[in-house]
Amino acid sequence: MRLILNILWFILGGFISGTLWLLAAALLAITIVGLPFAPGALRIAMFSYAPFGKRLIEGPPRATSTVLNVIWIVLAGWWLAAHHLVLALGLAVTIIGIPFAWQHLKLAMISLVPVGTTVEPV
Repeated sequence: MRLILNILWFILGGFISGTLWLLAAALLAITIVGLPFAPGALRIAMFSYAPFGKRLIEGPPRATSTVLNVIWIVLAGWWLAAHHLVLALGLAVTIIGIPFAWQHLKLAMISLVPVGTTVEPV
């Protein structure tokens, strides 16, 4: 079932989402300020390509992660979150798209605060 859902996800927006996360990681990796964010963006890009069967775990809040998350919101988080919200709204209109819309809403929330988040298999 996870394989079918991941294939449908990839077709219905997962490819676009994962590619945007990879683009964000590449743009951040070429700057000195954004370099610490590149591994997190890559981790979430891989999650964005095939999210079913995996879950996001938020780590405990720390002062360093809070500062890095604020910088992330300014550099890339807001446009990635907006992208996921637009896709979620489009998918929520159909009955079959509702599970995919929930995945996009999860990705929109994590787009704002990715530092300290890990991806684990279910």
